[in-house]
Amino acid sequence: MDISAIRGRVGLFLAAVLAVGSPVLGAGPAQARADHDTVVHTTGGLVRGESTEAGRQFLGITYAEPPVGRLRWKEPQPVKPWLGVLDATEFGNRCVQGASWDPGYERPSLTENCLDLNVYVPGSKASAPGSKAPMRPLPVMVWLHGGGLTGGAGEDIVPDEFAERTGTVVVTVNYRLGALGFLATEGLDGETSDGVSGNFGMQDQQLALRWVQSNIGRFGGDPGRVTIAGESAGGGSVCNQLASPTAKGLYRAAIIQSGAYNDCAARTRTKAVDEGAAFAKKAGCPDPATAVACLRGKSAQEILTAQAGFSWAAVAGGRFLPRQPAEAFAAGAAAGIPVMNGANQDEGRLFAFAQFDGNGKPLTADQYPKALEQLFGPALAPEVERRYPLGDFRSPTIAFGTALGDQFMACTALRLDRTLARRGKVYAYEFADRTSPPFPSLRKLGTNFPFGATHVNEVQYLFKHFGITTPLDDQQRVLARQMVQYWGSFIHGSPPRAQGGPVMPHTEGRVLSLRTASAGGLQVSTTVDEEHLCDLWDAAATA
Repeated sequence: MDISAIRGRVGLFLAAVLAVGSPVLGAGPAQARADHDTVVHTTGGLVRGESTEAGRQFLGITYAEPPVGRLRWKEPQPVKPWLGVLDATEFGNRCVQGASWDPGYERPSLTENCLDLNVYVPGSKASAPGSKAPMRPLPVMVWLHGGGLTGGAGEDIVPDEFAERTGTVVVTVNYRLGALGFLATEGLDGETSDGVSGNFGMQDQQLALRWVQSNIGRFGGDPGRVTIAGESAGGGSVCNQLASPTAKGLYRAAIIQSGAYNDCAARTRTKAVDEGAAFAKKAGCPDPATAVACLRGKSAQEILTAQAGFSWAAVAGGRFLPRQPAEAFAAGAAAGIPVMNGANQDEGRLFAFAQFDGNGKPLTADQYPKALEQLFGPALAPEVERRYPLGDFRSPTIAFGTALGDQFMACTALRLDRTLARRGKVYAYEFADRTSPPFPSLRKLGTNFPFGATHVNEVQYLFKHFGITTPLDDQQRVLARQMVQYWGSFIHGSPPRAQGGPVMPHTEGRVLSLRTASAGGLQVSTTVDEEHLCDLWDAAATA
């Protein structure tokens, strides 16, 4: 099953506003000196951010030339220096995507001038950027957003309080999405620097990481202590960056949240090129010899309309990703890189809800066997039905979602743990707060569906999801503080630890379960693989 197809049905991570480019403001030296605490000189030029209660933030900093015209479907180019001072007080444009149910994403975004990033600097943990006081370099987290590689933006999380509480500098990144980020064709313009193309969104992420290496010291960050992190498609992106030889040296650690789906697999070159040809035909450019030139003449809306129904993901076989991530990891691609990796206990409930109850058609007992057959195939479905009997679950939808989540997320995360642990330390967790509030997009629906600890729900325990403070109860707030401590200590370079809880384990088969106190609290479990029936799913994966 393809994550982008699931995301498409759910309507997640597609977006929003017809925005304009970030303005460059004229400012003389005297003004720059007066605003030295919020003005930083980057390789592109001066940027002016703003102070907040949590520290300082610099929003919408351009890190690449707009990928338009001849640069559409080209490797990203570093931004050319600008004159004056860039106003960095508002988020930049979101990359091209459709509208969705997420807060603030009610309209599509049709601008390709979107390769921006945001920097959050803790206020009390470091000297002000630009000040003469000695700077104590802080570790850095670079966050890659989720959204099925077809939606979302760096602004989906606001990590200012996370940065302040952990004493870290946090960077969130926009990158190209959908067809504009992941189109592959045979001989794109005759030859591409990637050899196979299809990885433009991933190359955007790498250029942002190179921007961090060159500039983060000016914000008080330490370029030698960068952790890449992400959730869902962002976690999958972290997998790809870990496997990519061209990302070597751009980070020292990684956090993967619900990102090991499909065993981190990328599209094959054959599949990607075939899909690219079908997309080009659908977009009105059927001739392979002229398809790219023809597509460059299409509007963003035409591209967006034509990309529906195709899978968009990284491509294995070129310079960016010479081999599949699983193969690369087995060969030592991420050797020595500390990794925190985990999933949520009830990942699949979100997708099951979207397919059934969310469409006003709850799955029935009579429909259950057929639904399993459609998802897992006729050979495996009977065994899945036997191992996930309806009598064990609140509803057929929950049973279906449990099987889906176990196969697609939980057991793939545990397999990745085993693979990476052969050459480095992998700290394993499972977010298991079944009382957690549904994340903001679901809360808008007003449904009483029992999502439990479903996909995306852990994000709001770490950050302000979509800039919204989550309504947590007292026990959940304690868990959220502990999770921030685990994540923060890992970013600082130590084993993940939190007040009142055990150190997150890195021994194979041991997983830290993240629960509220009344549900058992923070405990190291040795039975997570059994709870998710991974014997079934591991055997199916190798069959």
